[in-house]
Amino acid sequence: MSDERELLDVVVFGATGFVGRLIAAYLAEHAPPEARIGIAGRSEGRLAEVRDGLGARAARWPLVVADSADADSLAAMARATHVVATTVGPYHRSGLPLVDACIAAGTGYADLTGEVLFVHESMERHARAAEAGARIVHACGFDSIPSDLGMLLVHEAARADGAGELEEATLVVTALRGGFSGGTLASLKGQVDEVTRDRAARRLAADPYALSPDRAAEPKGEDERDSIAIGRDEALGQWTAPFVMAPFNTRIVRRSNALQDWAYGRGLRYREVMGVGSGPLAPVKAAGVAAGLAALAGGLAVKPTRKVLDRVLPDPGEGPSESARERGFFRMEIHARAAGGGRYRARVAGQGDPGYKATAVMMGEAALCLALDRDRLPARAGVLTPATAMGGALVDRLRAAGMTFDAGPA
Repeated sequence: MSDERELLDVVVFGATGFVGRLIAAYLAEHAPPEARIGIAGRSEGRLAEVRDGLGARAARWPLVVADSADADSLAAMARATHVVATTVGPYHRSGLPLVDACIAAGTGYADLTGEVLFVHESMERHARAAEAGARIVHACGFDSIPSDLGMLLVHEAARADGAGELEEATLVVTALRGGFSGGTLASLKGQVDEVTRDRAARRLAADPYALSPDRAAEPKGEDERDSIAIGRDEALGQWTAPFVMAPFNTRIVRRSNALQDWAYGRGLRYREVMGVGSGPLAPVKAAGVAAGLAALAGGLAVKPTRKVLDRVLPDPGEGPSESARERGFFRMEIHARAAGGGRYRARVAGQGDPGYKATAVMMGEAALCLALDRDRLPARAGVLTPATAMGGALVDRLRAAGMTFDAGPA
């Protein structure tokens, strides 16, 4: 569809949900005055209530009634805007019809998925999306913008020095305060159920290159499995534990590498861990993190414990108070080694609960980037990642929004 159409720039689909409202509020405060924003969901009445709470700048925002179970409404929404930013999940259960609608309309798409199985099914549409000129961009929140853009910056720093391909890189979460969102937990439950009942899904979820556009060109993966062990990493100078989002983030980063003809490095080994320090209690902390993650995964996989967890964990649409969201933060570092021996480090940090406030910033800026910065985006369409769809244009936006993104020699 022509980019000359006089339509909305961004529609936030799922704006009546908890995270959707946060994204709409962010756009109401930070989108440029000339940006044409709409909000979408199943109930016009609830959408009107959300709009009424967003202040004067949103007073005339159009309300778009759409339902993930109604293909005609999704098609109409996709035709009405340049970009759909969707928070409606779990995506593997309800997201593909919207992907299809956006491809058919040649419309940009951004989501917050952390679901390997959904992205794998979506990427089968890559050629069709590329032909339509549609940028279908998954993982535009805390999953996986910090990882994806941080790794892009490390690569660019090494390339600027002529240091050669990157051979290995480790993302270390050095500080994190925030909680799981109800939507994230719903997605996690769906994936646990899928891999429990489907052997093929289980194999796919375990494949470190599950999201590669050319799996046959990738390593077999025996030494690329996501780190689940605890231990002292001498190169990092601290103890490490598993990072809950690594099984998804690492696959997004590997997809970014492959979509750019393995520009980061054909033999790159990339992993993500949680850093717990080097003091005498560090081994105990690492063991506690690993045990907690194992208990959560095991509990969600067994019906009796699932019922118990369902009573204490947040449901979709629920989230922390504003004060709790404000107190959250995250800090990460990526440590990389290039083929020539040079070492590089990236720093990525943000203020606000990662799954809520910081994600609203990342998703809001990603949607604006896709809609308003089209002349600065990489000449690439298809089923993409944040790094391959937006690259430096999104880095600039997030820096301007107060996030830290920098990289250089270590």
